[in-house]
Amino acid sequence: MAYLQSVNLGTVRPAVSDLGFSAIDRRPAGRPVMVRAPGQRGVGGSGLVGDEIGDLRHHGGDDAAVYAYAREDLDWWQDRLGVELASGVFGDNLTTVGVDVTGARTGELWRVGDDALLQVTSPRIPCRTFAAWMEQRGWIKTFTERGHPGAYLRVVEPGWISAGDPITVEWRPDHEVTIGLIFRALTTEDELLPRLLEAEELPRTIRDGVERRLAARTRARS
Repeated sequence: MAYLQSVNLGTVRPAVSDLGFSAIDRRPAGRPVMVRAPGQRGVGGSGLVGDEIGDLRHHGGDDAAVYAYAREDLDWWQDRLGVELASGVFGDNLTTVGVDVTGARTGELWRVGDDALLQVTSPRIPCRTFAAWMEQRGWIKTFTERGHPGAYLRVVEPGWISAGDPITVEWRPDHEVTIGLIFRALTTEDELLPRLLEAEELPRTIRDGVERRLAARTRARS
């Protein structure tokens, strides 16, 4: 059974980051939380009521309203690093159990609980704030090599969610452009970039970036 292990909320606190503060330290809410579209003209803002974001320029917004990470992947890192990793420590809003987050396809629809409907959009790309928070030398490279980045989601239908809620894949698009594939194409295997364009559901910002990179590659070869 696939279900929500915890719903995690963050509060902006002083942190080692370009801004000097961050809300990456998300912690289980222990209560139902309303999830809805950020409502900030598509720029910045979390999809969870009560969840704060420090860097509104680079995080949050409609296509990254919610961040999901698998508890199974957190457990893998826990064993690898030899430290206890609480749900939410990667900045995840939703910690899932029984969900193949890396294998989810962009555009896939998840029903969480009775009402909320979320759409998978794109992978998380590790940043310097994440690296500083983890206090692990070479963390960006290490995290990238693992290739299990977690997934950002868009809020399609709002609703209350809480720990223990079932997660059901209601629809899966007819392509093979998964979160794992997008992540590898954008980070370590740029030869995969053309495959991303097979997905009509690919977020516009990513599609535009891929098209620019492919156009630049073509110019360089001519």
